[in-house]
Parts: sequence; C-alpha cells; structure tokens
Amino acid sequence: MATRAYDEDYLNGAQRILGDAVDFAVMSLDIEPNLFGQLFAVSDTSKQFAAGNPKYIAGMNGCELARKVLSETYMTFTDTEDAMFLDKGPEYWAGWALAFYQWYSGYSFMEILKVVSMNQIIAMYSIYHEMDIMQFVDYMQSKMESAYPQTKLRILREASGLSQSELGVASGVPLRQIQLFEQRQRDINKTAAETLLKLSKALCCKMEDLIEQ
Repeated sequence: MATRAYDEDYLNGAQRILGDAVDFAVMSLDIEPNLFGQLFAVSDTSKQFAAGNPKYIAGMNGCELARKVLSETYMTFTDTEDAMFLDKGPEYWAGWALAFYQWYSGYSFMEILKVVSMNQIIAMYSIYHEMDIMQFVDYMQSKMESAYPQTKLRILREASGLSQSELGVASGVPLRQIQLFEQRQRDINKTAAETLLKLSKALCCKMEDLIEQ
C-alpha cells in the first residue's frame, strides 16, 4: 500500500479547498487558468499543501489559499470578497480532482502541471466529472508514466513483489529516499555506494542494475 503525505481524513477538505482556490482565482480574480496553475506549482504553498501541512489543507479556505499563492509569487491582482459558489463548475472540479491525484500519486504539483496543464484539466470536466475519480486517476497515470518512465529501481522492486515500505524495511534505506528515487526527484546515480549496495542486496540484483542511463 502506498504511503500518502497526509491522512485520508483530510483529503475531502483538501480537495474542496484547492477546488475553491482555482475557481476563485479564475472566475473572481480573472487569472488565466494556466497562469494560476504555473504560479501554484512554483509556490511554497503547493509544497506545503502536498506535504499535508494542516494550515494549508484544513486551516484556510480556498479564497485565502488563492490569495496566498498570488502574493507569494508576486502576481498583481485586483482583490474581491470571498466567493465560493454552491454551483461547482469546471474550474472547481479541476482543483478538486488535481488535489486528489496529487495525494494519490505522490507526484509534486510541479511535476503534474508540467505534464498536464490547468487548462487541460479543466477541459476534462465534461468527460470525467460524473465518473468515478479513479477514471481520472487512470488517465493521469498514463500521461505521467509516458512523461516520467519508470525507474529501474521501481521496475526491479515491483518484479520482486515488494512495496516501497517493504523494500525500505528489507534494505534499511529510508522509505522517503526510495520514493524520491522512483519519482526522479533524487538522482540514484549520485547516491552513496552504500545505499546502492543495500538496495541491490534486498532486490537480489547488481548495483549497476539500478543505475539510470
């Protein structure tokens, strides 16, 4: 079972907050969707949100989150009163679905939005909004796996029938380090030889089998 950055109990609230943030930024503050997506991706707010910081996933509303993103990234905007509509449209759904996929996949918001833009997610509303969210997840996974091919570590781990946490226990390498290697957020080619040796022993392979070309 995958390890999530924060407990599922917070997920519904996090989805609502990001949904309202995107909706407010686009519909009330008149920020172009792709621009807001780009600003969100590079902001510290997106990192705190992905990490499950309670202040961000539960401690503010979506309008406050949108303003924080724009302020952090020095984006000029004309503010208006909070607006969180009961009639949820494509913009809200895009933020809502994006929050779920980030939580589910473990990819950073920056990684996701580099592959699929906010405009593209909004455009998926007509197809996916009445489907089970896992249909959207499956589509996003296919896009992400094409953009970020599986690492040798992940291929060998899955061939061994081990979860990331099980490999962590078997090898003595921290779970988070394994996740970063598999998400290509840390270069396994530059890691210590001791780490490669631990992983190779646990996976019954050679150290060089883990090196990326």
